Parts: sequence; C-alpha cells; structure tokens
Amino acid sequence: MTVEFGLLGSIEARIDGRPAPLGHARQRGVLAALLVDINQPVTVGQLAERVWGDRLPRQARATLHGYVSRLRRALACTSEAGISRGSGGYVLTAADTVTVDLHLFRGLLVRARAAEDDRRVVALYEQALRLWRAEAFATIDTPWVNALRETLEQERFAAQLDLDDIELRLGNHAALLPRLATRAAAHPLDERLAGQVMIALHRCGRPADALDHYQCMRRRLRGELGIEPAPALREIQASILRQDAPPRPPPAVRVHTPPAQLPLSVAAFTGRDLEIARLDHLLSDGAARAPAPSSVVISAVEGTAGVGKTALAVHWAHRVRDAFPDGQLYVNLRGFDPGGAAVSPEEAVRGFISALGVPPGHVPAGLDAQTGLFRSLMADRRVLVLLDNARDADQVRPLLPGAPGCLTLVTSRNRLTSLAVAEGAQLLTVDLLTPGQAQRLLTGRLGMRRVAAEPAAVEEIVARCAGLPLALAVVAARAAAQPGFPLALLAEELRRDGSRLDALDGGDPASQVRAVFSWSYRTLGPDAARMFRLLGLHPGPDVAAPAAAAVAHVTQPHARALLADLTRAHLLTEHIPGRHAFHDLLRAYAIELAHAHDRDRREATHRMLDHYLHTARTADALLTPQPNPIALPPARPGAAPQEHADHQQSLAWFTAEHRVLIAAVEQARDAGFEPHAWRLASTLTTFLDRQGYWQTLAAVQTTALDAARRQGDPAGQADAHRGLGLAHDRLDRPEDARAHYLLALDLFGGLGNRTGQARTHQHLARMSESRGRRRQALEHAHHSLGHYRAVGDLAGQSAALNHIGWILAHLGDHQQALEHCRHALALAQRVDDLNGQAHIWDSLGYIHRRLGQYDQAIGHYRQALALFHRTGDRRSEATGLACLGETHRAAAHADAAREAWTRALEITHELGLPDADPLRTRILHLLGRPRSPDQGRSLFSPYTSQVPSST
Repeated sequence: MTVEFGLLGSIEARIDGRPAPLGHARQRGVLAALLVDINQPVTVGQLAERVWGDRLPRQARATLHGYVSRLRRALACTSEAGISRGSGGYVLTAADTVTVDLHLFRGLLVRARAAEDDRRVVALYEQALRLWRAEAFATIDTPWVNALRETLEQERFAAQLDLDDIELRLGNHAALLPRLATRAAAHPLDERLAGQVMIALHRCGRPADALDHYQCMRRRLRGELGIEPAPALREIQASILRQDAPPRPPPAVRVHTPPAQLPLSVAAFTGRDLEIARLDHLLSDGAARAPAPSSVVISAVEGTAGVGKTALAVHWAHRVRDAFPDGQLYVNLRGFDPGGAAVSPEEAVRGFISALGVPPGHVPAGLDAQTGLFRSLMADRRVLVLLDNARDADQVRPLLPGAPGCLTLVTSRNRLTSLAVAEGAQLLTVDLLTPGQAQRLLTGRLGMRRVAAEPAAVEEIVARCAGLPLALAVVAARAAAQPGFPLALLAEELRRDGSRLDALDGGDPASQVRAVFSWSYRTLGPDAARMFRLLGLHPGPDVAAPAAAAVAHVTQPHARALLADLTRAHLLTEHIPGRHAFHDLLRAYAIELAHAHDRDRREATHRMLDHYLHTARTADALLTPQPNPIALPPARPGAAPQEHADHQQSLAWFTAEHRVLIAAVEQARDAGFEPHAWRLASTLTTFLDRQGYWQTLAAVQTTALDAARRQGDPAGQADAHRGLGLAHDRLDRPEDARAHYLLALDLFGGLGNRTGQARTHQHLARMSESRGRRRQALEHAHHSLGHYRAVGDLAGQSAALNHIGWILAHLGDHQQALEHCRHALALAQRVDDLNGQAHIWDSLGYIHRRLGQYDQAIGHYRQALALFHRTGDRRSEATGLACLGETHRAAAHADAAREAWTRALEITHELGLPDADPLRTRILHLLGRPRSPDQGRSLFSPYTSQVPSST
C-alpha cells in the first residue's frame, strides 16, 4: 500500500492513489505540523502554537484531541502511517515507504548539490522542483506556517537558480531564455538572475540586448538601492564588450575532498588468494572494477580473533580503491574490545557525516535523522565503507549507505546471518592460514634466503603459531629485529613455552597464541614490559604519550621511547601519528599480565583518570569561562595533566581524546571511581554539545548519573541531571529536559549550590525563550542573576543581565533593556570576557536599531563584530554582519548593507554551511530583495549563542 503526503501545495494525503478525507483547513494544519517532524514527537504546546499561533481557543487541548482522532480515522485503512501519543507528545509514525513531498524535496537538493555529473544534477533538481504544486501549506495562515513557507520559497528559488546555472553550462541557453526573462521580471533586483539572462542573450547571438539588460539593471540598482552592480555582473558585461565568451556560471558547491579513511595496509601481505578472488567477484563481473549499478554489496568478513580479517579487508580495500572515486570511509566499531566500550551507531554515523563535509551544527538530532542524512549524502556516489570489528547486525544497519554504486565491507567475529537474510549480505569466512600460506608470510617478512636456510625450524614455528597471522607477525617481528639469531633457537623457545601455556581465548583454535605473545613480551626491557602491562588498564580505543606517561608514572619523553619499542615489537600499532592502539588479543594479554604482576593497578588507573580529568577541566575552562568550577582533589603524583594555551588547542585536544574520555567515564563508574565518572562527564558537556553529539551526551550523562547514585553523591546527581536536561533539550524533548532541569534545581538547592542553580536557570530561560515563552524566560533569567550575585560570579551576572536585556527588548521595554545590557557590558569588561562582550554589543545594536537610532546601532554592531572575529566565533560574526546590513538598509545605506551581507555570505561559505541553512538562506534572500521599511524586529536571534549553555 502506497501512502503519499503533500505539503508543497494544498495539504493532502493519498492512499493507493486515492485522496484521504483530511477534513477542514485547521485539521489539515495539525497533519502538516506533524508531517514536518515525521517520526519525531511534537508536544501539545508546539502543536497548538503551529496550528493557532497566539490565537489559542479556550479548549485547545480538547480541540487538538478531536482533530487527531479524526485524522487517525482517515489513516486507519493503512498500517504504513499512524498517529500516536506518548510522553513526548504526538508523533506521526511512518514506514520507509511513506513519502512526504517536503522531505523528498530537501533530500533531492542534498543529493543534487553533492552529485558530480551535471546531467545527473539537472535531473535531481528537476525532480525536486516538480514536487511543487502551488504555494506550500495552501490555505493555512499562522506565524509558524508563514515563516516555514517563506523559508521553503527561498529554498525553491535558490534551487531554481542553481539549476539554471547548470543548464547554461550545458549549453541550453535558447530553451532557457524565455523562462529566465519571466523570472527576471518577477525579481528585478536579483543580480545572479540578471547575469543568467545576459549570458543566455549573448549566447543566442543578442549581445546588444544583453548589454541593454545590464544597463537597465544598473539603473534600477542605483535608483532603488544607491549601489553599483556587483563585480560578477560587471565581469559578464566586460566579457560581452570584449566579445569573449561570458564567464561560465560557477559550478554548484560540492562536498569537500572525498574522504580517504582507510588505515595503512599490512606490509608484505601474502596468502588469502581465494578470499581475495571472492571479494573481487563482488565487483560486477570484474568489469572495470565498477560496483554493480543496481545494488549495495555487503560482504561480512568473519573469523576468529587474530585470524587477519581486518588485514584482509584493508588490503583488498586499498587494492580496489580506484573503483570508488568518491571516497573510502572506515570505522573501528570495537565490538569485541576487552573494555566493552563498543562504538555506538550514533557516534559512527556522525563521524561519517563529518567526513563527508557536514559542519557539526548541521547534523540533525536522532539516529534515524542522521542515518537519513548519511544516506542522502551517499546517493549517486561510489564510496567504499569498511565497518571493522562489528559486534552484531544491529550495530551495522544504520551505517549501510543504501545507495547504488557503494560497497560495504563488514568484519566481525560473529556470523552475521541476519545481515545476509535481511540485507542480502554475502558472507565470507576467513580461516586459519594453511602451512604453505604461513610459510609464505614468514618469507615475505624475513626473506627467502633466511627461511630456506632452516626449513625444519620454519616448519616448527608455523606449527606452533597454529596458522594464526597475528602470532606469525609477532614472531616475524622478533626474528627481523635480530637478523643473526638462528630460527632454530626461536622454535625451541616456542616449544618450551607452548607445553605449559593454554589458550588465550576460550574456543580459539590457535591454542599456542599466548606462548607467542609471552615469548615476544619477554624480549622487552623492564620499563617497556611494565608499560605494555599497564596500558591494558587504559580504556582505549587508543592512547597518546601524555596519558601513557601518566599510567606508567614516567616522563613523556620516556613514554614516547617505550611506545616506540612496543610498536617495533608489533605489540602496539601507531595507527595515527602519535596515537597507539592494541589488537584486541594483545590488550587482553596485557590485562592478564597486569593482574598477575602489578599490585599498583588501582594506583595506575587513578593516575590515568586524574590525568584525563584535570586536563579536561583545563581545556573546558578555555572553551567556556567558569569562575566557580566544581572543586577537584589534587591530581596524583605522576598524573602530569596537560596545559593548553588557547581555545584552539583545547578544541583540538577534545577532538582527539573525546572517545577515550567517553570510555573513561564508563570505566571510572565500573572500577569504583564514581566521582571521576560524573566529573569527567561534566567536563565533556560543552564539547559534546557544541559538536552536536547530543545522543552521546545523553549516554555519558546517564552513566554519570548512575555513578553518582551509586556513590550517594547529590552534587554528582545534580550535575548529571543538568547535563541530561541539556541533551534532551537539544534532542527536542522539552518535557524530559524540563524534568531533568527541575531535578537538578532541587538537588542544587538542597546543597546550597548557587552556581549550579544559576546555570540551570540559564538553561531553562534559554529553552523557554526559544519556544516564545518570554515571560517565563524572564523569570528564569532573574533567578539566574540572583544566584550569580550571591556567589559573586561576575561573568555569570554579565550573561544573565544580557539575557534579561535581550528578552526585555523583545517585550518592547527598550529603556530597561538598555540599562541591563550596559550593566552587563561593564561586568564583562571587568572580567575580560571577550566573547561575552561581543554578544552584549550585539544586543545593544539590536536595541538601538529597534529605537530607530541607526548610527548608534551600527557602531555597536561593529564593536561586536571585531570581538567575534578576535575570538574566532565565525557563525556569530556572520549573524552580526547580517544584522548590521539590515541596520544599514534601514538607515538608507544601501551600499554598506550589501557589503555587510556579502561579507556574511562569504563567512557562511567558509564555514561550509549549505544553502538550506537558515542563516545562509536569509542572507541570500537579503542580497536579492529591495529595501523595505524596517519592521522593528530582528531577523536573527543571537540569543542561542549568548548564553553559555554547557557551562
């Protein structure tokens, strides 16, 4: 049964081609409000606001219930879509086969802007634009609908301009010219459209008409805006005068350099001819090594630990990488890590989205939405995806691209039969090496002459290593390091150890692998051996020298030397420069040795956690000023926390270490270091929030809350509830967020922790303001200010005062708003909070603009912009430039307005914001529309970045 919903025109639904009875306009508005956030809960308050705006009926909830009941009956004939109600509100749940034209439109635009072939791009744009039947949400008139309708119209117009650029590049100027002329008459001040008309006229043999069009445009711009045409339009005119071919429209913005994430291939890879032949067969009949055009091929490469699954997959992936020009994605899912810290699908898919060029702020919340974006980005691409060390099929499914031309390799110790059944995966089992293959591996590592000189010793080494590639690699590393050492002596040592060592991994046929490891381990010096053992206590997935130094209580130079020794012995791998990792079996062996030989394991773990906690605290303080941070006990001797010079260094450190820190939170809870667990989680909050890792933030704070409850620590519980509130708020679960915030307030209140109460009220104020509840937001902001004053936190007082001023300005009380913001500015200057000062100057600019005092507003905006630029807050800088441009336009400074908007657009391009981003969309709209009287309200709200939401 097919179910199709339409919003780009009249609001309608068709089930198997027949219209569904949706009722009157208001009831259809309820359906539209749910469809915009399909498969996501919409609260009753949000739904009422979307349907009625400020004109709520007396019994809004009961009326909504009636509308929803009738809509349910209209959809009752299909199981593909239905409306339910849970704790988060109403949700319209739909199967993958259900279509909504609005979401189809946006998905097609994403695919079009990512595609490389111009003809394919044209087809995608045309398919997207054909979805429009009329004005979106026809017959519905509420503030929410009107704002969304305007945004969609701008997206539609931008898509049409992109399509016209490509049509001109393809030489379709004659057919395009009539449509361009009609569109230009409707948008007489759009210079990009004017340039398209001029190019089409010139290529149709009408250069005089093209030049006349330029002169008309120039007169119009000078007469209405007081500005000259932009350089791009002037260049088109100049090329026509020179009788050159006019400049080709620029290509659509593409995703940045294709990702190339494959790890290094194993040196001297040998054997596995049959397996490689099977993998080669996955490429369609071997033809030009091109993926099959009609399906995604998934090969689940399975086998025991250490058998070489990853080595095979990586080697083959490098071998065929030229067949995938759009990139190669890789993630180690850590499904069998001894520490138990498997990578979640949310974290993995976010990493892929980031590698494909999507900025953190534009990644949607929720795994379903992220998976949808990932698959949209992968459409019409040829990408190889390697999912290494998967635990089970559920960990893999959200990471499958779902696009023709892509190929996915999955390695796992488990047999992923359900992946074969449901997704058509082709299963490939990797077995132990045969004696001949094992001998060829040794030959590749040691050379033919050395292997041929001692055939009996080689035969015994092969037998003792039981065909396990990992064991053979360790033996070969030892032999290669001592080229004069007879192989017979190595075989004798293996024979002696093998008689008394049992299997490392229960059920593993490589029963002598521990003997191989122990033999290699005993060649290490005492310090390197101790480092190897203690690194087994590290949570992974990898470790850098400073943390390794803390674990072993040695200096960093000594730690780097020891890590190099372990890498040369093949007991560690340096998979990224400066970062070392264990094979799972070697990690398990190191843990076993540590438990046997190191009585100071808990002390070593304590040092490591102290190193991460104190370093993270320092880095977090540079991301967000914290005058009254949670007190920490002194770091243990040898923990040696790192120092960071500035914001950039701190951000780089969190980027490199956040997976380790997430694993450390769980390890701390499980190992009896509960205070470390919730304090580490607290230091991670700002980074995870700003990077958009909201699902991860929720998981980390849940672990922190569990740790604090185990310890009976109300301070930890309060901080974890505050973090969970923020995570749920970002994930658009306002009821859950508010519940956690209120629990945090109660706990902070019981502790007398004014700073915690102040920050929680800040969050509640921000959440209330974002939902248009300004009186409620003002009450929370005043509570926040009172608590900050009680503890003497000047930076916090400044943020709260600025917030109050911002809300008062929106409520029309401009004089009180000015007083609060000026007081906030004095405090921010006193504590040298540059980013806080920038946001306050921005607020002052907005207030003076509302008062019609344009010169003062312009001066304040320029102060804000200088500070945003100095602190590296590029998005706020772009937003401020857009507001400055609006102020210039209101003051009749048309050229200055256009200059500010152009600079803002350049920054959004540098940030990689897509055309659909609300900020970029609005700037594009401002650049193309004539001057109109100032309406006395801001088109941009800097508020979301004014309040330090994660502190």
